[in-house]
Amino acid sequence: MTLQQMEYIVAVDKYRHFVKAADACNVTQSTLSSMIQKLENELNVQIFDRNFHPIKPTLAGERIISQAKILLYNASQLKEIALSEREQASGEIRMGIISTVAPYILPKLFKMLHKDHPDIMLHVSELRTSTITQRLERAELDMALMVTPLNNSQLLEIPIYYEKFVAYISPSENLYDQKEIETNHIPFEHLWVLQEGNCLRNQVLNICEHKSDYSTEYEAGSIDTLIKIVDENGGFTIIPELHVELLRHCQQAKIRRIVNPEPVREISLVVRHDYVRERLLNIVAGCVRDIIPDHMIDSRLKKYAIRL
Repeated sequence: MTLQQMEYIVAVDKYRHFVKAADACNVTQSTLSSMIQKLENELNVQIFDRNFHPIKPTLAGERIISQAKILLYNASQLKEIALSEREQASGEIRMGIISTVAPYILPKLFKMLHKDHPDIMLHVSELRTSTITQRLERAELDMALMVTPLNNSQLLEIPIYYEKFVAYISPSENLYDQKEIETNHIPFEHLWVLQEGNCLRNQVLNICEHKSDYSTEYEAGSIDTLIKIVDENGGFTIIPELHVELLRHCQQAKIRRIVNPEPVREISLVVRHDYVRERLLNIVAGCVRDIIPDHMIDSRLKKYAIRL
């Protein structure tokens, strides 16, 4: 059993085609096939069902491939340690990010990395929290920007900033006449929220968890959609404070603070506990720190570098 064989089965699983996988691995199709066959013989299990087109892994094969990805990840970590990866300021980063954070971070993050760190190749996937967590666990992502805590022992959370929530209210609502909205007085009537599965939806509903007889007319897929729905149909929604600067001036007049207490979400960089590329992690954290208003940044990040 070799790491090369692990690479071959992961490639076949990715491309679902032996020839394409062989091309990606820079070997001949016969070499790749024979090495996979040797692995199957050694394990005494069939990894791929060759009767399907495109080819697909067997149930046992799926479990083996999942472990192969982790083995390859750990092997790459060992190589990075040997190359003093902690201090390396170049390379590839696979990052996950949730949709309610991406609009405020990604545009400037891409620009800053391109300008100041051209040797870093950033690949970003905008995903839901559950999917990001799974991909981090499977070593398919290097790091992620997401809401914490996750209460996941396999992952390390590094708080970056703390973001308040504000209310966006239609002038047709009674709430519009209030300068501030108390948390305990937020009604559920006419409240528009994000669809099931979005972590912001859960945070908004938790803000109003004292209510039990709520009803929502519609569950939108993005914050921009929520804003447009309120503009056209009335009602109100709850959004992160960083979204305010993306609003037009006339829309910003519909923003109201939420107080007593002020609801806040924690945004962290999340990695596996065995992640070692400390320098790259600090570069990304430093860029995010420069993007976010200073008063929102975690006090520890202002003083200290991240140490793994």
